[in-house]
Amino acid sequence: MINLKSPEARASTSTESPVTAEKAISFISRRWRGVRDSADADLQMIRDRATSFKNLASSFDRELENFLNSASKSTFSVPAIRSSPPAEIDFVKRLQPKLSEIRRAYSSPDFSRKVLEKWSPRPRIRIDLSAIKDAIVSEVENRGGLVDFDGRVRFRRERRVGFKDFRWEWKGEVGGEEGQFRDWEPVRTLKTRLREFEQKSSSSEIFESLRNNEFVEKVKLSLKSICKDPNESKEVPPLDVTELLAYLIRQSFPFLDQLGVRRDISEKIVESLCNKRKNQTLLHSIPAVEYSTLESDNISELDLRIASVLQSTGHCYKGGFWTTSSKHDLTNRERHVAIVTTACLPWMTGTAVNPLFRAAYLSKSAKQNVTLLVPWLCRSDQELVYPNNLTFSSPEEQEVYIRKWLEERVGFKADFKISFYPGKFQKERRSIIPAGDTSQFIPSKDADIAILEEPEHLNWYHHGKRWTDKFNHVVGVVHTNYLEYIKREKNGAIQAFFVKHINNLVARAHCHKVLRLSAATQDLPKSVVCNVHGVNPKFLKIGEKVAAERERGEQAFTKGAYFLGKMVWAKGYKELIDLLARQKKDLDGFKVDVFGNGEDAHEVQSTAKKLDLNLNFMKGRDHADDSLHSYKVFINPSISDVLCTATAEALAMGKFVVCADHPSNEFFRSFPNCLTYKTPEDFVTKVKEAMASEPQPLTPEQRYDLSWEAATQRFMEYSELGRLLSNDNKGYLQSSQLTGKIVTKSVSMPNLSEMVDGGLAFAHYCFTGNELLRLCTGAIPGTRDYDKQHCKDLHLLPPQVENPIYGW
Repeated sequence: MINLKSPEARASTSTESPVTAEKAISFISRRWRGVRDSADADLQMIRDRATSFKNLASSFDRELENFLNSASKSTFSVPAIRSSPPAEIDFVKRLQPKLSEIRRAYSSPDFSRKVLEKWSPRPRIRIDLSAIKDAIVSEVENRGGLVDFDGRVRFRRERRVGFKDFRWEWKGEVGGEEGQFRDWEPVRTLKTRLREFEQKSSSSEIFESLRNNEFVEKVKLSLKSICKDPNESKEVPPLDVTELLAYLIRQSFPFLDQLGVRRDISEKIVESLCNKRKNQTLLHSIPAVEYSTLESDNISELDLRIASVLQSTGHCYKGGFWTTSSKHDLTNRERHVAIVTTACLPWMTGTAVNPLFRAAYLSKSAKQNVTLLVPWLCRSDQELVYPNNLTFSSPEEQEVYIRKWLEERVGFKADFKISFYPGKFQKERRSIIPAGDTSQFIPSKDADIAILEEPEHLNWYHHGKRWTDKFNHVVGVVHTNYLEYIKREKNGAIQAFFVKHINNLVARAHCHKVLRLSAATQDLPKSVVCNVHGVNPKFLKIGEKVAAERERGEQAFTKGAYFLGKMVWAKGYKELIDLLARQKKDLDGFKVDVFGNGEDAHEVQSTAKKLDLNLNFMKGRDHADDSLHSYKVFINPSISDVLCTATAEALAMGKFVVCADHPSNEFFRSFPNCLTYKTPEDFVTKVKEAMASEPQPLTPEQRYDLSWEAATQRFMEYSELGRLLSNDNKGYLQSSQLTGKIVTKSVSMPNLSEMVDGGLAFAHYCFTGNELLRLCTGAIPGTRDYDKQHCKDLHLLPPQVENPIYGW
């Protein structure tokens, strides 16, 4: 071939050829080194796996040897194990030489060499374990059973593993002794017990003991109540129009009360409607025993009828629009009682003294913690209210005074907490009005049971959280007959009409239960009449002292008649002057000493002087004062009181009491020293009888009835606190067994009364939130919230911080 290239081209080609060849050789060498390194790595991995398998085989051999040694030394508490070794252990001993040969074969260097000879670029070693599998299966087939290394495996992993799990088969030589092997004794015992259980597996033998079991019966009843039979609802007839109308009227009692419809008239209407369906009611099919049970539980026939129909439909009432569930948690079983009142010592009035005694005697029980919440007055108001110009610079100072006064009279140290809320004194009504939301001064963690002393007074202008929403149980105690006082004022009839309905409204909205000290008070909703007040223990001691003097033949009473009370016309002074003026001739020579101070003192004294009545006026003093012990007759013609504390104190000291035949004195009629009159002429007769005779000593039962221990017991019973503090929840859920079912009122059916109460509370909240409406109804200006002086005295945050108004 002729080379047509130029000499320069041929020279350049000759110089480039060695460079290209050198690059190719370098590339091939690098690739070869990579292949060699990869092969070395694969060989090293194979060596590592071979070594690992060798170690595994050695470990398996050692485990077998350890198992044989432990099996020969194990002590099982099984009955009658024979001296000859078990067949399973003989089997393992015969299998051990074969396993040793297999281990030596696979751990020899020839094995690794043969593996490397068969190595391929993608090595995948498959170790043939068929020899081990066939050897073990052959031995297993000879004994016709399974070998279970339960002892060793349970010791390591708490799990049973048998050779049956591997299912190996033997295809090589069968060495060792042939024949059947016996079951190991514990295994044989277990199999025997299983056969016996299988032989008596009939339901009549296994479950016979469970049929009469009490727990099973309770479970069946619970399941039956949960899984209602659809056919049961068909057995309850639906409500007709008369029943629906009767229940509507029944639940509308609070609304009818506000309209002025008397309760007895509403009840008669409901009764007449129910009588129309009396022959078709649900109770006609109830046995006599169950019917008597229903009557004893005071569950009305109409309530049961409604509840049964609602339950048959599966309806469950879970609350309405006005209800709330944010209440005190009872899981810790610690109960708290908060007593809220409208007055405080040293103002010697009933709403200051009686709640203080109630707190002291309730705190004697370990079932509950007690807090007394009293009003705090600024210094300017203290000067108007507290006697003898007594004032306090701080709540702590006033608390010390209260506790000292209490301990001097009860004789023990009362363990309860005293807290203060802001209040303002109203001169026109001579009463303290709360400022702000009083309920906020009871922490939520202690908001369990509330006792509202004078609930109507506390809630007239209450603009805050509803008491029944914050507390689990709210009890109101009515102290004052406000309607009687208001009727004595100008335009009293009109004012009394509005106050009556406002009292009804706030009592319904904020109380679960209302206790009236006597029937002289307004008939409020949810109320019951019961005297829950006692007398100061000091007066009972005075009575015991007088009785002891009389037993020794000494003359205990050396003075005649007296009257004691705040000198205002409404406190009985008008009735006293009228009686003495009308019966002046019949009571000629009868003198009465009068003790009291008050706003009407000058007018009362001038009127008595003008009528020339034999009244001797003196300054007011404590009823327990030594100067009053020698008086024999206490005159009390007042009909404005709810329950006169002075009357109870006079009876406790062993004196005669001449009082009006009035509902306020109903509690005292059972005492022989209480002489009641109905007419002015009867008054003269009772006075002469008292002045001419000696009072009878009180019996121990009568002294106990006047004590605060008895009053506290009555309070616990009528307010249902005793049942609540004993964790007896049966009072909330009135239930009765009816045709095999539980009829639960409070869960099954909605309560229209609760809805009405919630609506009234919301309307009252809106009304009291308007300052103009508050002022129109007689509220003190600025009492919707507390002022700066209260913040300073009680260390409170400003109301703008407590209740911020957004949008400024």
